[in-house]
Parts: sequence; C-alpha cells; structure tokens
Amino acid sequence: MTPNKIAVTGGMGSGKSAVLAFIRELGFPAFSCDEFNRGLWQEEGYLQTLKDAFPDCCTDGVPDKKKIAARVFSDDASLEKLNALAHPRILHAMQEAMAPHPVAFCEVPLLFESGTAAMFDAVLDVRRDKEARIASVIRRDGLTREQALARMARQVDHESLPADGCIVLTNDAGMEDLRKKTADALRSLGLL
Repeated sequence: MTPNKIAVTGGMGSGKSAVLAFIRELGFPAFSCDEFNRGLWQEEGYLQTLKDAFPDCCTDGVPDKKKIAARVFSDDASLEKLNALAHPRILHAMQEAMAPHPVAFCEVPLLFESGTAAMFDAVLDVRRDKEARIASVIRRDGLTREQALARMARQVDHESLPADGCIVLTNDAGMEDLRKKTADALRSLGLL
C-alpha cells in the first residue's frame, strides 16, 4: 500500500528543509510545522496567549521571539508551557493542510518528542554528523555554539535512534547527493 501522509524529520541543522524543498520540486504537496508556527505569530489571539503566559518576555507589549526562545531553552517548565500552547494549534493546521491531498508530506522537527509519529504512514529521517549540524545551526540562526548545543539537547538525538520504521536519509555528501537520496526514498515508497 502506498503511504499518503509522510513525515520529514531530523535534528536541528540536519537538512530537513532541503529535503522538503526537493519533495516540492518533485510536485508533491509539502508542508512545514515551522511555517505553521510562523503563521501563529501573525494571529492576535495566539500573541495574546503568549503575552499572558510569558509577560516578562515581551518588548513594547509584544511577545518577543528571542526572549521566549532564551527562556524555553533554559527552563523545562517554560518549554512545556510553550509546547502546550503551540503544538495543538500547529497539529490542527498540519492536519487541515494535508487532508485534501491524496499524498502529502510535512516537515515535523519534533516528531518523536511530540508523540505524533503515529499520525503518519511513513517517516523520512534526515541524519547528519553532529558537528556539521552545529556549524549549520550557528551559521543559519546566528547562535553561539553553546546556544546551539542547548537547543539540540532539547531534541531526540536522531543519530542514536534505531532506523526501525523510518527511511533514513544520511546528509553527508552535499545537496545533490541529498536530492538523489530524497528521490530514491520516494521511489522506495512507490511514489515515483
């Protein structure tokens, strides 16, 4: 049976977004939980919820992403509070976006941590050497090494996970190699 809901996951800096872009190039509907989260930050109701939950993480009365990130990546209770506010909304948006399509992909960074893997028929797990991931996150997000490591420590270490039930895409030889591995994975799922 051909899967119809496929998750793309992996640790920070693994190359998930590149894989999602390749999937879009192949003509498949592909969504991102990070994009849904960015959309939440445009909703007045959500901003008010954040303001109420993190009143000391506002700038000029508006929730400040950097201040909230600094808080949640240094305090487990704050991270749980943020996840409780954001995850149900993100999952709802994801399900609505994927529902109309016979086959759809979604990039889900916290797939295993959030317990949502069961919502998908297949999982593409992008894996990359930790030092390469750290360098990528520092370059992309302008973080220090310590900040990158603190954020990574809050995620499952994909490199230590068994590959059971996942198609592992090892990002270790550049973008063209990752593009080929993405197409090969879709072929193995019967989608190409």
